[in-house]
Amino acid sequence: METNNDIKALAIKTVIAEAEAIKKIALLIDNNFEKVVNLIFSGKGRVIATGIGKSAIIAQKLVATLNSTGTPAVFMHAADAIHGDLGIVLSDDVVICISKSGDTPEIKVLIPIIKNQGNKVVAIVSNISSFLAKNADFILKATVDEEACPNNLAPTSSTTAQLVLCDALAVCLLHKHGFTKEDFARYHPGGTLGKKLYMRVKDLTKNDNPPKVRQADSLKTVIFEISSKRLGAAVVVDENDKVLGIITDGDLRRMLEKQFDINTITAKDIMSVSPKMVSPDEMAINAFYIMEKNKITQLVVSKDNKYNGILHIHDILHEGIV
Repeated sequence: METNNDIKALAIKTVIAEAEAIKKIALLIDNNFEKVVNLIFSGKGRVIATGIGKSAIIAQKLVATLNSTGTPAVFMHAADAIHGDLGIVLSDDVVICISKSGDTPEIKVLIPIIKNQGNKVVAIVSNISSFLAKNADFILKATVDEEACPNNLAPTSSTTAQLVLCDALAVCLLHKHGFTKEDFARYHPGGTLGKKLYMRVKDLTKNDNPPKVRQADSLKTVIFEISSKRLGAAVVVDENDKVLGIITDGDLRRMLEKQFDINTITAKDIMSVSPKMVSPDEMAINAFYIMEKNKITQLVVSKDNKYNGILHIHDILHEGIV
């Protein structure tokens, strides 16, 4: 009877087998890889990635990675290609065909047609004696000794090898393009990573009638301002909106614990001077780190020594930046 230990052992064996396969793939990277990178980088067209079965899924992943890192790419299923989708391929496109065997019927039909159109063909293939390897302009070897599957049947190590080669290709092209964090943010505006790279404090700051009081304002006025604006604090400013201090919920509680005559207390008496401030142009993720480091939940937003508003940690968390 199979035990949990048996399952764990098989899982570990699978991971190790695929890791070993990847190590061997690293040794197979040759000058062809450099030539392919330069071909795509210097070309006027796109990358067309194609394949059959599990290899087609890897081709889709390659397209997604290339498009998100500055290299235009389109997926074309090899079976659909020979039934009308060949119109996807334009004259300047480079076609990358991914296959373990390199001898599937669809590929044997597709590759000669693409070659006749004058497009360059790059093969990511395990069997370097295959039809695909023999007819490609460039071969990127994805050769594995065996699959991680106990029956040596299900594509496991072979598809992992293809995936890693595709990632290596995308990373090299990314490097050639000089693709930056800012570029990444432009292509990923809706994701968490993109938000970290493009969202600034001013995008999250509540600056429409932000909570503020003057030094001479009464405790009642301070409490009303904090309560009505619901940000847990009010900023003390002068007549020119210069920041003088901040009063938080915590400051109020500590003041009441000291049992002062609350009828005579003003904002100046309980405010914390030199509050933590941040520019509206600062990245929101950096503002979060400031709050985290100082164990506070809000930052005063100020530019040119003028009060702009308050950034609350909940605003950052709500955007899913962290």
